[in-house]
Amino acid sequence: MTTTDPPPLIPTLGGNWYVDDRVFAAEQERIFERMWFCAVRSGDLADPGRFRRVRVGRESVLIVRGRDGELRAFLNICRHRGAMLCTEDEGEVRRTLRCPYHAWTYGLDGKLVAAPNLGALRTASGEAIDRVAYGLVPVALREWLGYAWVCLAAEPPSFEGDVVSAVTARLGDPTVIGTYGIEGLAVGHRVVYSVAANWKLIVENFMECYHCATIHPELTDVLPEFAHGLAAQMFVGHGAEFGTDIAGFTIDGAAGFDPLPGIRAEQDRRYYAITIRPQVFVNLVPDHVIIHRMYPLAVDRTVVECDWLYTEDVVDREQDVSRSAELFHRVNQQDFAACERTQPTMSSRAYRDGGVLVPAEHHIAEFHEWVSHRLEEVG
Repeated sequence: MTTTDPPPLIPTLGGNWYVDDRVFAAEQERIFERMWFCAVRSGDLADPGRFRRVRVGRESVLIVRGRDGELRAFLNICRHRGAMLCTEDEGEVRRTLRCPYHAWTYGLDGKLVAAPNLGALRTASGEAIDRVAYGLVPVALREWLGYAWVCLAAEPPSFEGDVVSAVTARLGDPTVIGTYGIEGLAVGHRVVYSVAANWKLIVENFMECYHCATIHPELTDVLPEFAHGLAAQMFVGHGAEFGTDIAGFTIDGAAGFDPLPGIRAEQDRRYYAITIRPQVFVNLVPDHVIIHRMYPLAVDRTVVECDWLYTEDVVDREQDVSRSAELFHRVNQQDFAACERTQPTMSSRAYRDGGVLVPAEHHIAEFHEWVSHRLEEVG
């Protein structure tokens, strides 16, 4: 007769990883400035001239809708003396982007179109100014799932390999994500959270459900298996099933809206959670989709923008989404409060060598290894 020893406890990263400004600077450079970053909902910039300023790593990035209907991204820096071009987080311009310092002016395609005495300006070699070469510095941009994703790397990694594959690996079938029709959904509710915690604490929290029975009573009422600490995110193709007496993914378990048009029978009454590194969480339920985007601003501060997406019919008819939105809003508040309780103790001598991962959290070790590997890469 053989016996199997229980899975061991696994050490975590040490507390220094969550409080050291040098670690955070390295993460900004080697993670957020080299990977695809989900920046903005494309529909928020529907009209020509609409723009949004987004912090990506240490850079300010400007995303703008061109007059040709295309979204483009640029570093938010005037090529003259380096002034920030747009100081507002979002807005709309008519035809051009004008630097408020010396009035260098750029088209929505980034080309330099005007500047005081531009015709008389010459390069050091005596040539006229090349309006493209002296235009705004472009940033790679891809649209997917109705969002604009940007990458600061000179040679961006494969979008399919880094982003799309994360969804496929979780759902087990590359066609499943398309059944939710996320590109065609509309924002029915949005909350921006300012979280006094390191971005990794938020990722780790989302990846496990060992804490669910402790702090998420509303969620475990709807998804009873979460009360047992099961990490449904870990099982390919598995979604947590609604309780037998639960009609919808709402704060009180009552029915929500009709299922999204493409939902298959096996996806109905199930919740799927997906992590797309480094800063996106996708939550799929039959009648709506919830997407979190993190913006790490400091070693101990992360802004999280959360969108609740519904069919255009629900949004256009101004149907009440409060019961479905309230469920995950409450989950967010509970999660972020837990992260904020943890952040101050990361500098304690008691956590100098880190803590431990119980078996239900073992998959977090792979995330820790991934972060460590990214920071070990030679610039």
